[in-house]
Amino acid sequence: MSTITITWIALPFFVGFSIYLLPKLDRYLALCMAFASAGYALQLFFDQSPLTLQLLDNFGVILTVDQLSGYFILTNGLVTAAVILYCWHSGKTAFFYAQTIILHGSVNAAFVCSDLISLYVALEVSGIAAFLLIAYPRTDRSIWVGLRYLFVSNVAMLFYLVGAVLVYQAHHSFGFAGLRGAPPEALALIFLGLLTKGGIFVSGLWLPLTHSESETPVSAMLSGVVVKAGVYPLVRCALMVEEVDPIVRIFGVGTALLGVFYAVFEKDTKRMLAFHTVSQLGFILAAPAVGGFYALTHGLVKSALFLIAGVLPSRNLKELQHQPIATPIWIALVIASFSISGFPLLSGFGAKVLTTKNLLPWQAIAMNIAALGTAISFAKFIFLPLGGKADAKPGFWAAVILLIGGLFLANIVYYEAYTFTNIIKPLATIGLGWLAYFLIFKHSILKLPHVLEQFEHLIGVMSLILLLLFWKGFAWLGI
Repeated sequence: MSTITITWIALPFFVGFSIYLLPKLDRYLALCMAFASAGYALQLFFDQSPLTLQLLDNFGVILTVDQLSGYFILTNGLVTAAVILYCWHSGKTAFFYAQTIILHGSVNAAFVCSDLISLYVALEVSGIAAFLLIAYPRTDRSIWVGLRYLFVSNVAMLFYLVGAVLVYQAHHSFGFAGLRGAPPEALALIFLGLLTKGGIFVSGLWLPLTHSESETPVSAMLSGVVVKAGVYPLVRCALMVEEVDPIVRIFGVGTALLGVFYAVFEKDTKRMLAFHTVSQLGFILAAPAVGGFYALTHGLVKSALFLIAGVLPSRNLKELQHQPIATPIWIALVIASFSISGFPLLSGFGAKVLTTKNLLPWQAIAMNIAALGTAISFAKFIFLPLGGKADAKPGFWAAVILLIGGLFLANIVYYEAYTFTNIIKPLATIGLGWLAYFLIFKHSILKLPHVLEQFEHLIGVMSLILLLLFWKGFAWLGI
């Protein structure tokens, strides 16, 4: 198993290089690699014993592979496969597929790292690969959005790296376990980097513009898996170091409310989905013990929604209310919207029920408000008119069927959720959300300011979060 794991980590980078040498096989090699990752993840659920590899003693590299990793890796495999299928007949060059697989491999590596330095390397490689995909169209707009993302990402990782050095200075180890008893400033710096990389709370306000302005398949990749490379270490740290758990939960609640607040009032489809990514990441952090399952369901549904949004006749929700959508596309859009709203028969229902059962009492009210906001947001999609003409790419349906099929199959993870009591509450929440949408939000003209998303404010916001982490977070905990 150790040899298989190391081979699997290295394989995407070898495949990415091979695509340059064999450009005619680019799509086939990329798709095989994505399914190989999905297969590796599935076998982790059958092997109940976690695997820990310590390759370079105290100086790193420490790898941990278990069921938590399995959920994130499976998400990466399925989303990457769907993106490749979507682009199958699009004329993308070998460069695009090579960077997609390198991004896929670096995110996989982040999902198994248990030390701060190997995680730093994985996140930096993923940031460069993501930048190259964002800037792939080579337009002035795409290059600017990519550079903006790269700059914010690199600044965040500089904070993270300083924190990692301080942890090593205190414990002579880069392992995640060294966070216990580390200086408060080290923890604050590390968490600032991860919160920014993962698009959490106000330090993640770079995310809406980046995800909404990228090409459709890149948006699906970014929202489906890339941001989770920053979220996974936070979940892992919360499970390993109990003193960190309250801080992770606090940021989970905060980002769930912030993201859904913007999403409810957003009139642009892709921006709404991007803000909802911010919100749904909060659900993963609010209950770390079951965050893996929620990450899987969110990754599948959000990628599907971005791919569907890419074939809608307009990005403006006001215009879409007067432009009928092709019935098959509308059905796919409704199924995905039902899942993320927590409707039974789809895995989003089980994920929300399981998350709710693992919340602490002080989190319950806030997360129920976030769930209500989710229902309001996606009522915008569910009640769009249908009956128009379809204009979807040939690979669109293969990608969407793969993702939506995963939403149905993932129900087996928590089939115990299907009790009368558990079903009534989500249905009531969805009903209240739809009612609020029709009575209040459907005709709302309120437009929230985007000032905090502006480039010149992003680093300032990161500095404020750093102060919050140090003075009100870790210093308060006395760790």
